[in-house]
Amino acid sequence: MAARALNVNVGVLGHIDSGKTALARALSTTGSTAAFDRAPQSRARGITLDLGFSCLRTALPPQLGPGPGELQFTLVDCPGHASLIRTIIGGAQIIDLMMLVIDVTKGMQTQSAECLVIGQIACQKMVVVLNKIDLIPEGKRQSAIEKMTKKMQKTLENTKFSGCPIVAVAAKPGGPEAPESESPLGVSELIEVLKSEAYLPSRDPSGHFLMAVDHCFSIKGQGTVMTGTILSGSVSLGDNVEIPALKVTKKVKSMQMFHTPVTYAMQGDRVGICVTQFDPKLLERGLICTPDSLHTIHAAIISLKKIQYFRGALQTKAKFHITVGHETVMGRVMFFSPASADFNEEIQENVFDFEKDYLYQEQYLSKDSVSSEEKENDQAGEVQLPKQQWALLEFEKPVTCPKLCLVIGSKLDTDIHTNSCRLAFHGVLLQGMEDKNYTETFLPKLKVYKLKHKEGQVERVMDDYSVIGRSLFKKETNIQIFVGLKVKLSTGESGIIDGGFGQSGKFKIRIPDGLKPETKVLLTAASKKKSKGGKGDMTKEDESSKNDSAQPVTISLSFKRYVFDTQKKMIQS
Repeated sequence: MAARALNVNVGVLGHIDSGKTALARALSTTGSTAAFDRAPQSRARGITLDLGFSCLRTALPPQLGPGPGELQFTLVDCPGHASLIRTIIGGAQIIDLMMLVIDVTKGMQTQSAECLVIGQIACQKMVVVLNKIDLIPEGKRQSAIEKMTKKMQKTLENTKFSGCPIVAVAAKPGGPEAPESESPLGVSELIEVLKSEAYLPSRDPSGHFLMAVDHCFSIKGQGTVMTGTILSGSVSLGDNVEIPALKVTKKVKSMQMFHTPVTYAMQGDRVGICVTQFDPKLLERGLICTPDSLHTIHAAIISLKKIQYFRGALQTKAKFHITVGHETVMGRVMFFSPASADFNEEIQENVFDFEKDYLYQEQYLSKDSVSSEEKENDQAGEVQLPKQQWALLEFEKPVTCPKLCLVIGSKLDTDIHTNSCRLAFHGVLLQGMEDKNYTETFLPKLKVYKLKHKEGQVERVMDDYSVIGRSLFKKETNIQIFVGLKVKLSTGESGIIDGGFGQSGKFKIRIPDGLKPETKVLLTAASKKKSKGGKGDMTKEDESSKNDSAQPVTISLSFKRYVFDTQKKMIQS
């Protein structure tokens, strides 16, 4: 058998009509079954509807080791059509190197920006390809290319791809209708750049086998073939693989990599696996794996970061399109953070600690979510934000995915013609909930609390050690459940709620250390003034007490309540 080719997955991403498929065709030497807009609806509409794969083989460049051998670039042609962004997100998870294709006559467009965002989340290296240079008259071509190159360098300045190579090409001079005899411009230079950017992706054959299937078809008398990219582990002839979506396990009968039969394939490889017959229509795309290695979950806890280009706040209870593994489903979010005192604490990556308490947030905390009032209160002007935030995701239908996989939240229902980024947040799945009744069995373990604060007023003094309060509870509140909770008076005394008083929501407070003399004066004066209310002229004593009692004595009650505590207990430190 020939020396094994080193495989590097290159994602071809960009705005619709930037010429991605033509570029993949100009680069490649072999097409796989899903390549070059094979889908009938793709050809009819002239756009790529699904991930297309083809490959380019070239001699191994010196930086990748001595000796003979081949470098194989698997080109993943991702659709550029806005409504298909979920497919791109699916594709980005298997990409080592990204080519961002830009129409040189148009520059960055909405989807090119979204592809850049996905690249930043899911990819380490990028090459920018300025395509369609044949549309610029030869006399002006060089200056137009230089101008667009400068523009792109500026755009990429604050991203992880700052300083990446920018190559100008014409993948299909004269456009789609031109004769095949027209040879592409700049493509051999692009291949050299790809070779220089190629690196040894870290591949690990150990662990569970997991493959993202993007194409499925049957061959009469042989079985059903699933083509895709291996995300983890390895697979050999004769292995059993599970198709979780169909709840079946199948035996591997034969395998091919770009039309060459193989007996073994590992992480990062693009492979076709033939198994015993099943209806290919049941699995257009999805995951296959080592039996019982994936979990199907109804909800999840993720660590997350907001995508800076997303406009608007991320609100708790909002619904997002959640892409997990290779599926996109609707899900509702609830954000939470460490307790305020622990905002700066270092958090262990990719682990979630169920022993800790977490603070419920109405929205994801970011610089633009903090109110101007809070900013003013923060003298230093530095708004305190937690180092890490989390979200509970509740899916509308269960999803099958590996542990610790990438999660992207987006608003794909936003009008595709508006010029705004629809990707809202990205994160890592830390804990999935497989039980359908997770709200009863699992969520009570999640210690997310809300801080509650209520204010009332002291109505009158009963004796040196007790007062009557009002306006803290509604008339219909069962005051019994608050008995024993600590309260604080605005004059400084601490008290304990002793029970209800009468029928109108008033209550009795015990003051264990007794009222301060000045508080008694204040409250006695206030109640005298009330009883005098409107009798003749004021005496001097009233005059002075008027100034004091202008501020009534308030009672404040603070406690925390755990969101998922079925008994709704109130807890005070």
